[in-house]
Amino acid sequence: MIAKALVVGAYQRKLEELSRFPDIELMLVVPPEWREPGRVLRYDPLFTCGYHTAVLPMRLNGHFHLHSYRGLGQVVRQFRPDIIHLDEEPADAVALQTVLASGSSELLFFTWQNILRRVPPPFRFIQALTLRRAHLALCGNADAVRVLRAKGYAGEVRLVPQFGFDPQLYTWRADEPAVETFVIGASGRLVPEKGFDVLLRAAARLPFRWKLEIVGEGPERGRLQALAASLGCADRLTLLGQRPSQDMPQLYHRWHVYVAPSLTRPNWKEQFNRSVGEAMCCGIPVIVSDSGEMQNVIGDVGYVVPEGHAAALEHALEIFARSSSRRRDAARRGRERVLAHYTQREIAGKTYEAYCWLLQRRESR
Repeated sequence: MIAKALVVGAYQRKLEELSRFPDIELMLVVPPEWREPGRVLRYDPLFTCGYHTAVLPMRLNGHFHLHSYRGLGQVVRQFRPDIIHLDEEPADAVALQTVLASGSSELLFFTWQNILRRVPPPFRFIQALTLRRAHLALCGNADAVRVLRAKGYAGEVRLVPQFGFDPQLYTWRADEPAVETFVIGASGRLVPEKGFDVLLRAAARLPFRWKLEIVGEGPERGRLQALAASLGCADRLTLLGQRPSQDMPQLYHRWHVYVAPSLTRPNWKEQFNRSVGEAMCCGIPVIVSDSGEMQNVIGDVGYVVPEGHAAALEHALEIFARSSSRRRDAARRGRERVLAHYTQREIAGKTYEAYCWLLQRRESR
């Protein structure tokens, strides 16, 4: 498996779960770090039992579409895999590197891409080559399946999110916090498409004591603070800044509801939103907009409101605020939904089924 995302220790649980299946020997190729704007994610070997790891230096680290690995071909030749799992988009430079190094191995790739857009050269060539070479694709959301078919991909497609959730990390909240003040939580980069201004306008209309806490940083910080001041609720908004992932369960546990009010843009819509699943796993009621995949993630748990509709969001917030039984029911069913569909074990199981399909196809030729 080739995956820069697996520098994150918590995500590695999926590989431990995969390694427990019979007749599987697994090798992870991962960089020593992945650079993002404003931060560097260093490889954190947290869950490493049962599989091999090759930490390879990366060319053009931090460039999503241009990065590749030094020594990947040598690792493939030495390990001689039956399957290469490219946990990256099919148009990226690392996809071309993987195709060229794959030899007789079966190849599968992963995609989140949920908007059909024109791919410029040379990435168009890389994408076409990868789509021809790979006989199976894992798609992180339903729209990605449709986009992939629209690109002409004729291989097998499975709807499997990239990573699940660990219920031992995102623990069930035993007792709800007191309700003298209704605490609303949200998280994400402070950018217009996350819709936090809509959430603030909705909260400002609530006829009871409330507080809004948002985890994240970004260019909208000043605008959100100014909007809160203009709405007369500056003292009720707390921008918590960026927090490490290990701090999030404690934050979820102090919120009465989690809200993801995202707004679709021509070049972006929600591909999954992991924070929604984390909140559900922690037993927190959720409200999401109908942007992208989020409504499929929560199913019939919580509330889905039209994106950009502050009045509908206010209504959903008030229903949860005024009914502890609704909050308890949504919390219980949200946790059950994650345990049934979105744990690391469930995602590993679906991935293993995909591997078995590839090997059966190979043997039947």
